[in-house]
Amino acid sequence: METVQAISLMLGVGWASGINLYAAILVLGWLGASGTMELPAGLSVVSEPTVLLAAGFMYLVEFFADKIPGVDSAWDVLQTFIRIPAGALLAAGAAQGLDIGPAAELVGLLTGGSLAAASHAAKAGSRVLINTSPEPVTNWTASVSEDLAVVGGLWTSINHPWAFIGLLILFLALLIWLLPKIWRAIKVLLQKIRRLWS
Repeated sequence: METVQAISLMLGVGWASGINLYAAILVLGWLGASGTMELPAGLSVVSEPTVLLAAGFMYLVEFFADKIPGVDSAWDVLQTFIRIPAGALLAAGAAQGLDIGPAAELVGLLTGGSLAAASHAAKAGSRVLINTSPEPVTNWTASVSEDLAVVGGLWTSINHPWAFIGLLILFLALLIWLLPKIWRAIKVLLQKIRRLWS
């Protein structure tokens, strides 16, 4: 695996894990198990049948939990403790494709964990705000869009690494601009809820 492809895969798997970890594992696992792609040694475990079954089951749980207003935010809170460390570990596995010696795994852990945390914060924060809408269409639309973004993002990171890196830079720039606005909106929402209960 070329260096740019390995970097793109490392970044892609970290970013995707923060949005939908189980979809990311299923995509990588299917690519490895079907022989479509030779995964780095550190990621080969995701193509094991038991891992694919477990990821498939958890994807179904998340698929339904993600569509129900309120449940999706509770699920995101729980997944904070799963997506970020798993994104770090998957990125460390992908980083084994880099030829930079023993530092590769540490670079993967730090980069993957940071990207998983960033994309998870964007997802969880926007979902809190979406839940203020009285209809369920926005939840369904957001959930399906997130799943498509994970599959499309991983496909792009594997097949068009430079394009993915460019899109990731745009995502991070947008996130730097958007997260303070999401945080302010959540604080206003929490103040309104406090006033209702006092």
